[in-house]
Amino acid sequence: MNLSELLHLPLSTFAVYAIPFLVGLTIIVFIHELGHFLMARWCGVDVEAFSIGFGREIFGWNDRKGTRWKVAWLPLGGYVRFRGDANAASLPDAEALARAKQDPGNFHGKPVWQRAAVVAAGPIANFILAIAIFAGAFMIVGRPVIPPRADVVLPGSAAEKAGIRAGDMIVSIDGARMRDFADMQMAVMTRAGEALTVELDRNGERLTLTVVPQLHEEPDGFGGKVRKGLLGVKSDSMGPVFSERLGPVAAIEGGIERTWFIVHATLDYVGKLFTGRENADQLGGPISIAKAAGDAASGGFWQYIMVIAFLSVSIGLLNLFPIPMLDGGHLVYYAVEAVRGKPLGENAQEWGFRIGFSLVIMLMLVGTMNDIMRVATVWLGG
Repeated sequence: MNLSELLHLPLSTFAVYAIPFLVGLTIIVFIHELGHFLMARWCGVDVEAFSIGFGREIFGWNDRKGTRWKVAWLPLGGYVRFRGDANAASLPDAEALARAKQDPGNFHGKPVWQRAAVVAAGPIANFILAIAIFAGAFMIVGRPVIPPRADVVLPGSAAEKAGIRAGDMIVSIDGARMRDFADMQMAVMTRAGEALTVELDRNGERLTLTVVPQLHEEPDGFGGKVRKGLLGVKSDSMGPVFSERLGPVAAIEGGIERTWFIVHATLDYVGKLFTGRENADQLGGPISIAKAAGDAASGGFWQYIMVIAFLSVSIGLLNLFPIPMLDGGHLVYYAVEAVRGKPLGENAQEWGFRIGFSLVIMLMLVGTMNDIMRVATVWLGG
């Protein structure tokens, strides 16, 4: 197989994955930047541009307050540029900074708490979008509910070693109440090798056991592997499965819980990555994200927007990482400014953004290289 054959993909295949990916990403980016935009307007900051995508403008228009709304040719992100910004990363323009205090619409002349609020509003908008999607799904479609019962205990599994028997109802894991089988799966997914306290109900008798989920690898459908913790129990497929529609309050609570789980699982993975307990080979790039979006879109509307919710949480959380150039990096700068009573010097900020840019590029390269290796494994029959 030559290189041209490896790189050739049918147009229909491209459309199946690329279009859902770009649509989903555009929604997420728009909501993220809208959060920045609305908070900036509320704080009296003049917004010069609201861009979906980077590079040359495809089309756009000016609103009544002079903001240029535009769509650019590279649809892999976006930005809001405020008065006083030197670039899309919101570095201050040196000349504008000198007169920022005399310019009421200048972002960099605002109190540090207002600038922090504007920056934090983007990731917060992503979390709100995810909670709204999850809550909407729980209210309209409902949530599949399978009782948290170990109908089948696999031989040699963590559950069997801990003493769990077929028919046991799992009440809680490490103090967290188990409402359904999915709760059990999520509770152990990122905790392979950790000792967990499991409370169960066995024919009306409450028992407490210690279980250590086993690490399990399974194909991700794209040539790679997904590693997760497993108890080693199964639900009887013939058992009761029903769709529980939640009221508004319960649905919002469920949306918050689902969003927090994604945040917690991500931070847990990142922590293990830095301590050497996880490998970077599970990081995905744009190809993996596009595949997830395309697969979800083919599974129906609700499955697709649930993936959008998941990605919205991930992007919001990523932007809060304390890396210069990301929103979290700006917040770190503002925290330092609040403590010192004055901002960091221009050189310190510029070098910080260079380092942050390098880290972001490195992260993207690792994810993209993982994608390429997975694609190559599939195409080459590995």
